Amino acid sequence: MKPHFKQIVIVIFSIFVSCSADQSDSENNTVPPATTPPTTEVPTTPISKSINYLALGDSYTIGQSVCETCRYPEQLKTKLQTIYPETAFSLKVIARTGWTTSDLITTINSQNPDSNYDLVTLLIGVNNQYQHADFSVYEKEFPQLLNKAITLAKGDNKNVIVLSIPDYAYTPFTKNYTSENRMKISTELDHYNSFAESYCITKQVAFISITDITRQGLNNPSLVASDGLHPSETAYKIFVEKMLPKVKMALQD
Repeated sequence: MKPHFKQIVIVIFSIFVSCSADQSDSENNTVPPATTPPTTEVPTTPISKSINYLALGDSYTIGQSVCETCRYPEQLKTKLQTIYPETAFSLKVIARTGWTTSDLITTINSQNPDSNYDLVTLLIGVNNQYQHADFSVYEKEFPQLLNKAITLAKGDNKNVIVLSIPDYAYTPFTKNYTSENRMKISTELDHYNSFAESYCITKQVAFISITDITRQGLNNPSLVASDGLHPSETAYKIFVEKMLPKVKMALQD
């Protein structure tokens, strides 16, 4: 090969290699196309066109010292109606201020409601503690009530939601109590709630703790009703917000 021809070949080869390297670097440094982050909002799944809701409890369910539409079952019904505008919601409340587990059992047996509810909520026990009933009564009767709630919810445990007992030690009602007495109330209610939650786990029933919300009552007076004892409309609204994910799951199941 002639020297000048050989030089031309070397130059052409060098240019080719250089271009290939530049193209490879360009490909390796190419910024990947932007991707849209996945949405965290789960689309609402259609539910039945008619939902029957039964709320069981005591003063916390009937909404002592707040308006009828302010109590948590009514607020929950209104919220669900907003989310599912094509569904008709009916609400039945079996609750009264001062009721213990025994009172609730007696009234349910007396009224004998149909077992056709798509959602049943249960909040009971504060009056057992307040009236100094032996804890063994709650140990016996809470399971009875939960099993009855499941029966009333068409026998489906997924349609039942249990709420923890609020802590009235953090309200103005106990302002004249000693710190020891207030601590005793909280400790006893923790015992009630721990038992209820454990039993709910065995029955695969959703247990929603709202006690921590009520324990802000002294620092946040807006969470306490005008009577200085029961939760306010605002507190019940927070209850509903905390319940809503589990309630939607129950209705969409």
